[in-house]
Amino acid sequence: MPRKTEQHTIVTPELWDKVSNENKELMNEFIEYCKSTNKSTKTVDGYLNDIMIFLTWNLQYNNNKFFVDFTKRDVIKYQGWMVNTQKLSSARVRRLKSAISSMSNFIEAIMDDLYPNFRPIINKIPAPPKQEVRNKTILEDNQIEYLLNYLVDKGKYQQACAFALAVSSGSRKSEILRFKTNYFIDENIIYGALYKTPEKIKTKGMGNGKFIYRYVLVKTFKPYFDLWMKQRQELGIEGEELFWNKYGGIWKPADVSLLNSWALTFSNILGIDYYWHSARHFFNTSLCKANIPADVIKDIIGWESTDMVSLYNDTEVDEELGKYFNEDGIKQTERKSLSDL
Repeated sequence: MPRKTEQHTIVTPELWDKVSNENKELMNEFIEYCKSTNKSTKTVDGYLNDIMIFLTWNLQYNNNKFFVDFTKRDVIKYQGWMVNTQKLSSARVRRLKSAISSMSNFIEAIMDDLYPNFRPIINKIPAPPKQEVRNKTILEDNQIEYLLNYLVDKGKYQQACAFALAVSSGSRKSEILRFKTNYFIDENIIYGALYKTPEKIKTKGMGNGKFIYRYVLVKTFKPYFDLWMKQRQELGIEGEELFWNKYGGIWKPADVSLLNSWALTFSNILGIDYYWHSARHFFNTSLCKANIPADVIKDIIGWESTDMVSLYNDTEVDEELGKYFNEDGIKQTERKSLSDL
């Protein structure tokens, strides 16, 4: 279930028609440049949306000024409007500024023949400090166990399988839908502990995304996979996709809307705000608690940097310290293997 964020309608067709053509042309050149450099569709759409908001503000509150002529005072005015008038979160302010900052860099690097004296100034104005505007859901072991038992007791084996896959692999919501039934055979188990997908799965990244192998803990996933596979056969579902939905009496491969509805169901059962990314945090945290090295966790989850391991580790500081110290001082800590999880 996507977490709720307050939405603000800024751009209207009537206002957009009044935005200066020179600013529109500048934006369009930047957007075409982004497409030509293999930026993902999501990134390009984000830039377009955010720059349109900026140019609409510029029309209404800054005399439709040409972007190349902006001063630091203009940037301060825009940031003040976002923070004080629109009440945007610090993260949203940073994203909106990032879009026009990227366009500034494009002008300096690519359009220097037209604007030789242009210098980027957006980041000269400090952004508001980061603040937590949403309560992050940290899943506990007992909540995982309770939800899985509840779903099994109710015969909701497909939901249990999807949830078990999420907490046993740290896969993103979109990736969960790309798993196939034939991935989970004995021949694909490595080191007795992990399923390794026989082919790379599409995930986030530049352009059309990158492709990585996914790893799934056998011990915590297989029981729920087996239950769902048996039920699938009884329902007469045939096809390589793992998850399915029934439309008008016909079974079709599941889409994101089904996972969103399940997330709402899980939230109601657990009495918390469940979203699929919280399972990614749980998986990473479980590996960290087992003292598995950060570079190994990075490879299992498919990150490019070990910095993400620390970012997704929800272990409390005191609990982390307790692994290394006791009344005798520093204690020897054994690393667990993946089969222990």
